[in-house]
Amino acid sequence: MARVSGVDLPSAKRIDIALSYIYGIGPFLSNQILQQTDIDPAKRVKDLSEIEISKLNDVIVKNFKVEGDLRRSIQQNIRRLIDIGSYRGLRHRRNLPVRGQRTRTNGRTRRGKRKTVGSQRPGKVTGAVEAKPA
Repeated sequence: MARVSGVDLPSAKRIDIALSYIYGIGPFLSNQILQQTDIDPAKRVKDLSEIEISKLNDVIVKNFKVEGDLRRSIQQNIRRLIDIGSYRGLRHRRNLPVRGQRTRTNGRTRRGKRKTVGSQRPGKVTGAVEAKPA
């Protein structure tokens, strides 16, 4: 198993697929990185030499924000939106969809499990015991 940017890449997979196991690197960036390092995308991770692994590491560290740095950056951006009191920050704070989706029917992923709110008939108070006339 090769270790790149703090992530163990699965040794049986092709390197272009294995690089996408790193948070922040998808198929497009994976191919870009392989072009910069002159590594064949069809090569398996177990067939990489130490020099190729160090080349990959250098290119990723130098040019891309991945893993912990990327997660931290995203969290800071969300925190900034909340602190300045923007609409997007408000939606984040209330755990509602941020990008304009409707919430009357959908949006269960963001809003969580349903909390049923029941209606009561007027004059009825739940939990209170009424005194019977004598």
